[in-house]
Amino acid sequence: MREDWFGLAQKPVPRYTSYPTAAQFQDAPDRDAVSSWIEGIGADEPISVYVHVPFCEQLCWYCGCHTTVPNGYARIGRYVDVLLKEMELWKAKLPKHGGGVHLHFGGGTPNALNPDDMLRVLEALREAFCITDDAEISIELDPRTLNPEMIQAMAAGGVTRASLGVQDFNRTVQEAINRVQPFLLVKGAVEALRAADIKAINFDLLYGLPHQTAESVEHSAELAASLMPDRISAFGYAHVPWFAKHQRAIDEKHLPNTQARFDQYEAIADVLGDYGYTQIGLDHFARDEDDLAQALSKGTLHRNFQGYTTDTCRTLIALGPSGISEFPGGFAQNAKDIREYTESINAGELALRRGVARTFEDRLHGAVIERLMCDMSVDVAKICRDFDMPVSHFDEAFARLKALEEKGICRLTGSHVSVPLEARALLRTVAQCFDAYSAPDAVPANRHAKAV
Repeated sequence: MREDWFGLAQKPVPRYTSYPTAAQFQDAPDRDAVSSWIEGIGADEPISVYVHVPFCEQLCWYCGCHTTVPNGYARIGRYVDVLLKEMELWKAKLPKHGGGVHLHFGGGTPNALNPDDMLRVLEALREAFCITDDAEISIELDPRTLNPEMIQAMAAGGVTRASLGVQDFNRTVQEAINRVQPFLLVKGAVEALRAADIKAINFDLLYGLPHQTAESVEHSAELAASLMPDRISAFGYAHVPWFAKHQRAIDEKHLPNTQARFDQYEAIADVLGDYGYTQIGLDHFARDEDDLAQALSKGTLHRNFQGYTTDTCRTLIALGPSGISEFPGGFAQNAKDIREYTESINAGELALRRGVARTFEDRLHGAVIERLMCDMSVDVAKICRDFDMPVSHFDEAFARLKALEEKGICRLTGSHVSVPLEARALLRTVAQCFDAYSAPDAVPANRHAKAV
């Protein structure tokens, strides 16, 4: 990394999986507005559904997800009952639509459910949201707790894609983050999933963890690629112990510095490139035959709360505590506290607690940011024409970009903005120039993860 990039690399920057970002969410969203967003779903318009499972058998110390340890299955069983009630509430509220074409389970650990409850939930989702026969049904899995019975239940329920949290294969690193899972365990899980005809496989890797080096992450990336998953994500660990309190168990003196993180990022990208993976946007990699790589080549890639996606739905219904639903008109987030969420659902009300309306200008800025995050380039004039707005609307953004161009972080050709490959790690920093809510020099240090 160039020395004059270091200051920018250490600044907090939003991840831009939505716009406006969750930092702009406010308490007590306007329920009349949310109702109008729901009623505005077209009769033939497809939708996506997200299900949050907020339980893990043990906490991984790096994790910033909304999850908890249940200490037995009773809490999970009660949660499933509440989840089924929430589905009924949404079923009653949704107008006629084109059916659910994408269904994603996240967490936490979705395979914390037992096989019977997984099948109950899948069946109820199909009925409540009219999940189509050809829908993509994806699920995040912890390979340490994945068993043959769950794999068979997922296959019977129509799961088409499984995403395994790998993070790193180095034993010292695994112990430092409280997540020990040998390579052979992950290999066995992949083989069992494929044998059950769940053939689309994703891996998650992390860099920036304690004790990691460029050489160690290179080896982990080689092991991961040897199992030939369709997609691999390589995320930078965000050390935010003020937000995720269990991260305090990580010894900060073993965390790599900014230059080391950048070297690790580059090492992973080089290995995966050698194995035939196409790098997508900031942190995803896909095999050429995967539809994510095909969407990149066609210019139809999108970005949402699950990261880079081929999902083109304008509406996402999110179930479970902390789940964020998305509509063209804005975002609405469920209560994060499981007890508060449960009380609302049992009282016959959706547990919406936070959110933000999306203005015309939000949609304009969001469109520019999404194309930049997906394609590493954007023709601002073209998007402005689509919105019937003058390019001068972004004069301030281009003034910010000019300073980045002088550092070699982006290139400006008229209204066209691009990010060179060597500056890919700072892609979010370039996108931030178009963020009307997030001036680069006015972002609280504890609000977002660092750029690199």
